[in-house]
Amino acid sequence: MNAVIPRPAERSAAVEAGSLPAAGPWRIRAGERLAPVAEAVRALLAPHLGERLLPGDAPAGPATDIVLSLDAAGVPPGRTVGVAPGGGAEPADEAYRLTVGPRSVICRARTSEGVFRAATTAAQLILTAPPDGLIGHQELYDAPRFAWRGLLIDPARCFVTADEVRQIIDVAALYKFNVLHLHLTDNEGWRLEIPSVPALTSPPPTAQQDGPGERRYYTTEEYRDLQVYAARRHITVVPEIDLPGHCAALRTALPELPPSPAPPGLAGRFPFVPPLDLTDADTHAAVSAVLADVCALTDGPFVHIGADEAVGITDESFAAGVRELRDLTRKSGKRPVAWQESSRAGTGPDDIAQFWVDVPMMDLPDTAEELAERPRLVAAGMTVEFIRALKKFFAPSDHDVERIIDGGGRLLLSPQSHLYLDRGYASEGMSADQAAGTERLGFPGYRPRSVRHTASWDPASYGIPEEQLAGVEATLFAHTLRGMDDLTTLLLPRIGSLAEAAWSGRAPEWDEYRSRIARHARMWSERGLVHFAAPEVPWP
Repeated sequence: MNAVIPRPAERSAAVEAGSLPAAGPWRIRAGERLAPVAEAVRALLAPHLGERLLPGDAPAGPATDIVLSLDAAGVPPGRTVGVAPGGGAEPADEAYRLTVGPRSVICRARTSEGVFRAATTAAQLILTAPPDGLIGHQELYDAPRFAWRGLLIDPARCFVTADEVRQIIDVAALYKFNVLHLHLTDNEGWRLEIPSVPALTSPPPTAQQDGPGERRYYTTEEYRDLQVYAARRHITVVPEIDLPGHCAALRTALPELPPSPAPPGLAGRFPFVPPLDLTDADTHAAVSAVLADVCALTDGPFVHIGADEAVGITDESFAAGVRELRDLTRKSGKRPVAWQESSRAGTGPDDIAQFWVDVPMMDLPDTAEELAERPRLVAAGMTVEFIRALKKFFAPSDHDVERIIDGGGRLLLSPQSHLYLDRGYASEGMSADQAAGTERLGFPGYRPRSVRHTASWDPASYGIPEEQLAGVEATLFAHTLRGMDDLTTLLLPRIGSLAEAAWSGRAPEWDEYRSRIARHARMWSERGLVHFAAPEVPWP
């Protein structure tokens, strides 16, 4: 059985029975037009194969070839829906055909994107081979369901270095994600150098995890290099500058900016950082400079403007601020993306709103007795009064999807219930050591869930017209993370089922899927990545 994730839509036995040794040696062959794809595939395989990966011009000898070919013969037509993250009017054609034969693995597609997706399937066949080390002769055919298949990481709260981001890009590429959403700013830190507003990163942001004198942001050169690195793996980087709320780091750098108008009776009742008032001239000038620089530094067509959880701002001020943020982004030549709350400022066909929450999805207790049964919430200082206030604040979210659809906008699916990965693992079946090692991970407001729960997510369950779907994006906010090992512990193995849902448009069949994901642990270990050995998966 193949352990490829996402599982290819079709598989057939090859004409000639037999198998190839996964141990290699291997050689990548490609024409000049596909030389960049060959280079990217070689980089993905090198940490695993070492000297068993021969140069492309090496004599054939005993090597098995991975052949990259722009050849439409036998490639199935795709039926992809959503917004093309690369900015095209139509999604890229990523359909492919892969043939494992006596002396080669041939990756055929109509586009370089399709060839690269086929090559990542070939890489997984090699790196997740069964215990006998043989890859059976066969043909695989596949194409994606969703054009936008994203992964969000949160260096604002827990900084990861540029080299660590490259590791995440490589993992995302192996699982056919094509968007890396960088949550670059929040209350805890500002992580991108802005030439027009140097105060934002000088001195460095003072997040809890920052050490004295350490640089905890990406320089403009690092940011540009990360985008090039991602693009070589057919991944688009989407930066997020989260406004008008989540702005404590910006206020620390620019303390003179006034607060936004607050709703009557809210001031002083609950702790929050006052959102920005985009009608204030100095605030507008600072935000304009920030967005102009971010747009100029960004190669891709999208910039995320945030617009979530703006606690302590009037509805009128919030709507005006969101409209201005959209306008500033468009004036700088980029298309804005925002969280679902942005729909309350109006939504049009050119707007992309990221759906993440409604009140039922928050799964919060109603009574003191129910709260007492949720020790993580109690330990986080939650009270019944505070929870009631939260539910009241989030009540408009129950109608955001309706607003977006009625306005003709596009929905990017990121429901907190399944796609928010800053969530603890359910303790059932864990060893004592596992429980002790993971109990601090996960935002305390989220009920811990099993890996199987994440794998049960069905993107078709929302009944959204397909012409209004932008795509799918998993998020890994870093509320409780302390470094890269924590990040990958929450990401792996969950990434597999989410990659499959985003690519195929459906949840995997659990019993069959868990056997496939089990064979990926070796691949992660060879890349030096820590994963959670979920008790419901039959790990080797």
